[in-house]
Amino acid sequence: MDLTALLVMRQEFSLLAIIVILLIYDLFASEKGKSYFHFTGCLLFLAHTVMGFFPIPYGELFGGMYNNIPIANLVKSILNVGIFIVLLQSYGKLKKEDSLFKRGEYFVLMLSTLFGMYLMISSGNFLTFYLGLEIASLPMATLIAFDKYKNNSAEAGAKYVLSAALSSGILLFGLSFLYAGSGTMYFTDFTPSLVHTPFCLIGFVFFVTGMFFKISMVPFHLWTADVYEGAPTGITAYMSVISKGSAVFVLTVLLYKVFAPFVTQWQNILWWVIVVTITVGNLFALRQDNLKRFLAFSSISQAGYIMLGIMGSGQQGMTATIYFILVYIFSNLAAFGVIAAVENASGKVKISDYNGLYSTNPKLSLLMMFALFSLGGIPPLAGFFSKFFIFTAAASQGYYGLVLIALINTIISLYYYLLPVKAMFINKNDQPIEEFQSDNYSRLASVICLVGLVILGLASYFYEYIGSLSFGM
Repeated sequence: MDLTALLVMRQEFSLLAIIVILLIYDLFASEKGKSYFHFTGCLLFLAHTVMGFFPIPYGELFGGMYNNIPIANLVKSILNVGIFIVLLQSYGKLKKEDSLFKRGEYFVLMLSTLFGMYLMISSGNFLTFYLGLEIASLPMATLIAFDKYKNNSAEAGAKYVLSAALSSGILLFGLSFLYAGSGTMYFTDFTPSLVHTPFCLIGFVFFVTGMFFKISMVPFHLWTADVYEGAPTGITAYMSVISKGSAVFVLTVLLYKVFAPFVTQWQNILWWVIVVTITVGNLFALRQDNLKRFLAFSSISQAGYIMLGIMGSGQQGMTATIYFILVYIFSNLAAFGVIAAVENASGKVKISDYNGLYSTNPKLSLLMMFALFSLGGIPPLAGFFSKFFIFTAAASQGYYGLVLIALINTIISLYYYLLPVKAMFINKNDQPIEEFQSDNYSRLASVICLVGLVILGLASYFYEYIGSLSFGM
């Protein structure tokens, strides 16, 4: 292997370079120099994000443990866009804390989790996959407990550590069964070796159970609302879209590529898990007044919709799933961007606190309305088309009953997505949240999200482009 072969890992090496640069900058910069840290970090990551969309040589490294296929590179670039938006939205929080040294920790930890997700996405071996999973999970616990002097943040960090440890143990236990039954850890060698024995089936069930913990599928979702509420809002946004999106992509690839012999079993399992996840997420979202818990249960429901795409055929199902993740990133980050801005200005996070918000902050109210309309699937925003493609992928394989249940749940979700809209535009409030100006970083993030919600809905090019890529399946 010559050095040019390492260009296959260009995204990973570029991200590592940014982490090292920011770490050195944070350690040795003067107090005045640290005041430019956020701008420098965002600028470097923007360059990395743009570079990711340029063609990269496709191939494998380390004996097939690392694989880079076209769709994997696209997913990494989509996650980069989401991370960039989260970093922009985090400026108000980090500035408010008045602790410049925290910015370095925040950036390095967040980019470290992204590096782990890169390894997961490009893994060709279960060891590489598990290594990436742990690299992504451990810094996340620190980010969740970032507000270390707030009890709910420390509690959320502890709950996440315990849940992550349990799910990783279950997943690894399942892998041990699968390895014993197949004799290999390589994805390409796994499928021919799998046999329909109770031993392999038990290993498969343990493995997908561990993954369902990561994605917050019911009944493995109980940690989600408490962790989302206690974590800093920027980290909650990150977990709800970036972390979940990478896990869903990897699980989709593994189900289609590695566990193809178990297709009947995993489709039967997914059918029931999807129904319960969408329904429970919607019903519990109806009861929430705290917006972070509200979007936590919304994200649980959305996880069910994302997994609905997997029920389609390989190419169509994967395309619909990735497009849904792309739209979900813009929709959810737009909503969390408004929540973060309001929380930084007033400390309020309840739906009832948003009564009359339009009278004082009309732009933020409109952005929140567009985000919630997109999450609910109201045309012509991108969320409508993402749900349409997801339903089409599942219906193409004859899952009409599942699609009908999902459609009924979509109607239920419209009710609770309209509750914050009603609070902002209709409910009266003698003392609404005062008018305030968001920082320039948050404004830029809001513009990016709004453009994404509109453009992705009006232009079908993005869906067609994803479908034209090679999925390596």
